[in-house]
Amino acid sequence: MLEISEIFNAAAVLKGVARKTAIIPAPRINPESEVYLKTENLQLTGSFKLRGAYYKISQLTDEEKARGVIACSAGNHAQGVALGATHNGIKSLICLPAGAPMSKIEATKNYGAEVCLVPGVYDDAYAKAIQLRDEFGYTFIHPFDDPKVIAGQGTIGLEILEQMPDVEAVIVPIGGGGLISGVAFAIKTLRPEIKVYGVQSSGAPSMAASLQEGAIQHLNSVSTIADGIAVKEPGVNTFELCNRYVDEVVTVSDEEIAAAILALIEQQKLVAEGAGAVSVAAAMFNKVPIKGKKTVCLVSGGNIDVNTLSRVITRGLSKSGRNYSFIIDLDDKPGQLSGVCNVVAQQGGNVISVAHERINSSSAINGCTIRMELETRDHDHIADIRKALTDAGYKVVN
Repeated sequence: MLEISEIFNAAAVLKGVARKTAIIPAPRINPESEVYLKTENLQLTGSFKLRGAYYKISQLTDEEKARGVIACSAGNHAQGVALGATHNGIKSLICLPAGAPMSKIEATKNYGAEVCLVPGVYDDAYAKAIQLRDEFGYTFIHPFDDPKVIAGQGTIGLEILEQMPDVEAVIVPIGGGGLISGVAFAIKTLRPEIKVYGVQSSGAPSMAASLQEGAIQHLNSVSTIADGIAVKEPGVNTFELCNRYVDEVVTVSDEEIAAAILALIEQQKLVAEGAGAVSVAAAMFNKVPIKGKKTVCLVSGGNIDVNTLSRVITRGLSKSGRNYSFIIDLDDKPGQLSGVCNVVAQQGGNVISVAHERINSSSAINGCTIRMELETRDHDHIADIRKALTDAGYKVVN
């Protein structure tokens, strides 16, 4: 199905088209491991998807090109197909989930594609694309389950081996599986001793469930902030390649993904989308055995909607102990709010908001409730504040 020569051929085709993205150190992601980041979020179109889409389009026959191309995508493949088609003078139509980030929709249009928005998630967009392909005769460019698309993504594996020959482990995001299939095939074919780990969102674990059951599984629904990997069912080709070449597939929660996005912004000055940050989340929260190992986390994309980023940062602050909300039940008498604020100030907490309620069905008749939100340093700082409030005689409800 796939030969290493195909991946080397893809690398030759993509030379001068796709950037050879840098591998940079990230020492604070996991202090027990030597972590580096493969920055595909800085790729043209903001994602690795350009590689597979462009290579596939470059290998089409003249007759296939003349029919125009159609694709379905959560957003990143769309931009890769749009750019590749435009560069080759080919018409492109992309089916996107209606809920895709506006930034991805507009970027796809700006690269020259016609966009069809489809209610639902990626799999619904896929069904619509197949319907339009059959109706109008377009050439379909699959986002992951195509050997030439997989070969294009596999060029990242070649680059990792060239840039860091002594790498011991590589962590890769998984949606439908095209990226990890290419990367794992390239790395394991050339350096079988290197560990390759896959990561999915716990809200969309289609590949993890399929590998566990030993057969392709279809999820009834998916729900995750990592829209780029919200896929209900892996591909036939990608399932087989992952089953053969990937050492382990793990999952991370939305809270862990949000914390990883925040860490990349603060520590590395990098913007990653949820799908791109799952590899970092797996390293941060010790989901894979990389202690003492030289590890590359593949940050696969950076196309996150600004509004989504704002919500993710809020979630990430909470997960990392940088934001803390609590409720205190008090007697309704003068000086209570001042006393709570003094304790918080002495512990170095910064008050963001305060709500003082005198009428509350859960409080005593002569009581009141204070809801307070703080900026904090970490979970230890939160514990110190809670202890100081308790020692001062205040009842912290949550």
